[in-house]
Amino acid sequence: MKRKEVKKQNIIQLLLTLVIILLVNYIFSFVLVRVDLTSEKRYSISEPTKDLLKNLNDVVYFKVYLNGDLPSGFKQLEKSTKEMLDEFRAYSKNNIEYEFINPSESSDKKTRNEIYRQLFDKGLHPTNLSYKEDDGTKSQKIIFPGLIISYRGEELAVNILSNNIGASPEQNLNESIQELEYKLSNAIKKISTNSKPEIAFIEGQGELDKNSVLDITNSLKEFYNVKRVRLNNKLSSLRDSLKHNKFSLIIIAKPDSAFNEKDKFIIDQFIMNGGKVLWLVDAVKADIDSLAYSNSTIALANNINIDDQLFKYGVRINPNLIEDIQCAVIPVNTALVGAQPKFTPSPWLFFPLISASQTNPITRNLNLIKTEFVSSIDTVGNNPSVKKTILLHSSNYTKVVNAPARISLDMVDQQPDQRQFNKRNVPIAILLEGQFESVFKNRLAVDIAKSKDIAYKDKSDDTKMIVVADGDIIKNRFKYYGEKIIPYPLGYDRYTRQTFGNKEFILNAIDYLTGNSDLMQVRSREIKLRLLDKTKINNQRLKWQIINTILPIFVIIIIGIILIFLRKRKYTK
Repeated sequence: MKRKEVKKQNIIQLLLTLVIILLVNYIFSFVLVRVDLTSEKRYSISEPTKDLLKNLNDVVYFKVYLNGDLPSGFKQLEKSTKEMLDEFRAYSKNNIEYEFINPSESSDKKTRNEIYRQLFDKGLHPTNLSYKEDDGTKSQKIIFPGLIISYRGEELAVNILSNNIGASPEQNLNESIQELEYKLSNAIKKISTNSKPEIAFIEGQGELDKNSVLDITNSLKEFYNVKRVRLNNKLSSLRDSLKHNKFSLIIIAKPDSAFNEKDKFIIDQFIMNGGKVLWLVDAVKADIDSLAYSNSTIALANNINIDDQLFKYGVRINPNLIEDIQCAVIPVNTALVGAQPKFTPSPWLFFPLISASQTNPITRNLNLIKTEFVSSIDTVGNNPSVKKTILLHSSNYTKVVNAPARISLDMVDQQPDQRQFNKRNVPIAILLEGQFESVFKNRLAVDIAKSKDIAYKDKSDDTKMIVVADGDIIKNRFKYYGEKIIPYPLGYDRYTRQTFGNKEFILNAIDYLTGNSDLMQVRSREIKLRLLDKTKINNQRLKWQIINTILPIFVIIIIGIILIFLRKRKYTK
């Protein structure tokens, strides 16, 4: 009887446990609870991303082109992408859907090439991957490590593989995993936003023309309404009323002639009313094209009459040029006089390659950034309301030359004396955030003061600006195809066929200035790279295979013997 009661109690306990489990599962189907036990919160997404996903009003569909027979590193990227999309789906009330596609699945070469062409036309970048099989043989494969996101009839391509020059394949893959949340959430935000902020390129002082910024303009048009505005001394050129700016941000890209006081006032009051500015300014006039006709040229100070304005806001661009041992190359004719020209790529110290700061979300994980005839920047003033952050700086082997300076192609034949390159981390780009004082405070011009269509402010609302001491950082080369103008990608080097991080830097800077900084904090997250020792794997493969197969069986047998012994001992008493 006692045995029946025990059995009955066990059945009741079992049923009760099942009911509790079902009840808990039912409750948690309405309440989302996730626990991430990793030290760097690898499987957690940020609050801004959660808010974005919760506010989706329709289905966002992802076609991910990471599938098929991939090397282990890309398998990990595929797995991480799937895990991230599953997280997104959990917070989006099932408004996230996805599929993984193998673009190389077809056995027909013509069909495969057509698929490759379509993906390339949509904006996905192919990677010709060389890797070793387990048996040591080398293989090659074309893959498209990216995805196409669709929302209400709109499509957007997202390349998720980082391709930083100088980084190992493992580091690039790790950075790709690290940036997944930012790239995916930023793409969702851009494709699902109904209204686009307006930004403007300023004209009238010899700034870069529309063809020279065509590549970045085309990229910006996906997410912003981009215009070109000539100030022409009109106080209403940047404002639609006495109290409201027309644009969220203005870009001043490489002016080469002086601003008059009225145009300076227009920009100043745009800032005072909360407007953002991306300053891309050359303090010295120097152009590599001038060396195509002469062996040397003189670099002179570029007086554009904004030194006092930038000084008031908190920075000074110095009239000098930076020479850096970490630099790009230019083609130099090394043939003898009278012989057929022979162009050899040679290091050009005036074109520094900048390693971006890893501590700021604007510049984190960016590729090297190419600059041309760049100057140094100092922070000045003691306005406690302005926070100053250095975004870009030179390498540890830098030399500064004051203008006027003679620049000659003969310099490529001279071995740099490292004793002269004794400056390090010279700032060339600075982020300013806070409340700025007007440069016209206590000195408002009479003709401006008498104008009826102004509402002068001597202190700004909270706003921000970025000052870069290089106008060419945003400049793309271009070519003519018939009557059509084809821009080279911003940051693309025709001589090395490498693409530097200029476009990503400019896009990140504009995103940050226009208010997308809530998602950009995701870029600050660091996922530690825990790599296996490949040498040990190859040398100790058999050892660890035996340990992983025989040892668990042996442990189970020992535990079984101990349990039998304890049971026997218990019932023999």
